[in-house]
Amino acid sequence: MSAVTTHVLDTARGTPAEGVLVTLVSGEDGVPLGQARTGPDGRVRELGPPDLPAGTYRLVFDTGAYFAGQGQRAFFPEVVVAFAARGEDPHCHVPLLLSPFAYSTYRGS
Repeated sequence: MSAVTTHVLDTARGTPAEGVLVTLVSGEDGVPLGQARTGPDGRVRELGPPDLPAGTYRLVFDTGAYFAGQGQRAFFPEVVVAFAARGEDPHCHVPLLLSPFAYSTYRGS
């Protein structure tokens, strides 16, 4: 299982956001560690390595392409969420609540 998972909900439509490209990047050196698209339930279950050493990481969500596919204009072409992994946590879940002109995130379980 991946050490990092996410899910994206389109709050404007009230549905999971299917097809959003998500990239996990090391915040230390900017190296991409994994990439996947959200499924029909808006989730990415496999994104990057099974273990995440302590450090800073970023999730980059390609929201511009997602909204263009919906025929909508988006203010944020991408959403970047930086988070700190402690190394002892076996799993980090970082959800994204999304609309064309706003977003919110939190530490999930």
